[in-house]
Amino acid sequence: MTTTLSKTEIDNYWNDGYLFPKRVMSVETANALRIELEQLEADWLDNGLTLPLNTYKRINAQMVMPIAHEIGVMDSILDVVEGVLGPDIMLYSTELLIKEARTKNVVTMHQDLTYWGMGEIDGLTTAWLALSPATRESGCMDFVQASHKNPILPHEDSFDDHNLLSRGQEIKVDVSPEDRVAVELEPGEISLHHGLTIHGSGPNVSNDRRIGVVLRYLTPKIKKTGGERDYAHLARGADTDGNWQPYLVPQTPFAEENLAVYTAARTLQTSVMMSGAKKSGAFYDKADK
Repeated sequence: MTTTLSKTEIDNYWNDGYLFPKRVMSVETANALRIELEQLEADWLDNGLTLPLNTYKRINAQMVMPIAHEIGVMDSILDVVEGVLGPDIMLYSTELLIKEARTKNVVTMHQDLTYWGMGEIDGLTTAWLALSPATRESGCMDFVQASHKNPILPHEDSFDDHNLLSRGQEIKVDVSPEDRVAVELEPGEISLHHGLTIHGSGPNVSNDRRIGVVLRYLTPKIKKTGGERDYAHLARGADTDGNWQPYLVPQTPFAEENLAVYTAARTLQTSVMMSGAKKSGAFYDKADK
């Protein structure tokens, strides 16, 4: 299994705004990670956490769940990311994005960088790791080819209960079915997409959970346009810029010292993410569905 990117793959990423599929682990390893994750869910669903377990899964899981951090710094994934970002890589966030079987939850078409306070940058990419089959039936992502060549487009908020995005945000542009590229992945495969690539996903009408691990990476030179010093972990290479605060790597799930930093990061990121929203409140403050 070769996880470094060829020149053709790198060119395809920059031309299309995405790349898939790329195998970064065996199916057996992906299945083992799924079992570990689902055991953690069972152990902590009703275990006295301050916030709903889903909130910790959906934002900065790498700060409080060892498995989320460990996946984020796996060499096989970083090898792929290095092909588009270069040798210095910061892990910005890990999200455990799960659509339960036979549910209506969707992700409307959007651009990631819209509300992150980083502007229109190239130095950020998202790796999406499948721990269960991501198919059209289970609600895999759809990409719009070359849409990363657009600026940040106008979005509107819905705050719909079935929308897995923080604000239910959606671009104010109709995306026709023929412009959508279905990103089907097998367990152990990843996709990459640019922070400006238009993407979304439909409901899971299959009989299995669709389990994705969403990994956001950026180069150390990137910084928040508002001057906030957000949190990120140096996953590979060197950071000579100091634009990001490091976080304490979790050794056990939901340790007190990790939860304290998690709360600080969520508070800071909420002030950026929810700026200008029609409704107030912290993002991803939702119960498990």
